[in-house]
Amino acid sequence: MAKIEPFENHSELYEKWFDKNKYVYYSELKAIRELLPKEGKGIEIGVGSGRFASPLGMIFGIEPSGKMRRLSGERELIVIDGTAENLPIGSATFNYVLMVTTVCFLDDVMKAFFEVNRILKLHGKFIIGFVDKERPAGSEYALNKEQNPFYKLATFYTTEELLSCMKRAGFSNFEFRQTIFDDLDKIKTDEPILKGFGKGSFVVVKGEKIKGIK
Repeated sequence: MAKIEPFENHSELYEKWFDKNKYVYYSELKAIRELLPKEGKGIEIGVGSGRFASPLGMIFGIEPSGKMRRLSGERELIVIDGTAENLPIGSATFNYVLMVTTVCFLDDVMKAFFEVNRILKLHGKFIIGFVDKERPAGSEYALNKEQNPFYKLATFYTTEELLSCMKRAGFSNFEFRQTIFDDLDKIKTDEPILKGFGKGSFVVVKGEKIKGIK
């Protein structure tokens, strides 16, 4: 069952986070933009209020929360009601799929990744942005998750764990970017964007669909 309750009940708090942590947000956007394809038809799964899809020039999104869909609609996105595990989209429809801080809220990561494989064209790209649970911000979120209305329902993963899931779902040829190297409350300017992973709390992984899943 989609974990939409906190997004329905705390949509204003969700939006305020981006304003309060604007340099964290800008850094995450920059890291994603480095790996996002410049051409082709893309969709963001778990698009939320459109905070990432809209500035990244995307049009389409999937989102199970009605309040989040309304907010993303105000940003002129075309958003469909649905979950990552059961995408209401035809096979081989998109050239790339984006997920940003969505994977920690999935009920079934593998089922969702298989669905991403299904809706992607061959050689399509799957881009995931997430907080690595072994890095400082991930450890802090996990430690204090009961006090956070959003993350108390979340399951955090390491980069290696998600990479293993992507491989099982038919993806390869991976690229990585990382950012957010300081404590969130200390970040007063854009953070650097580095290749690889293992140092930054926010990681972006891009994989290529090399085979379909039967």
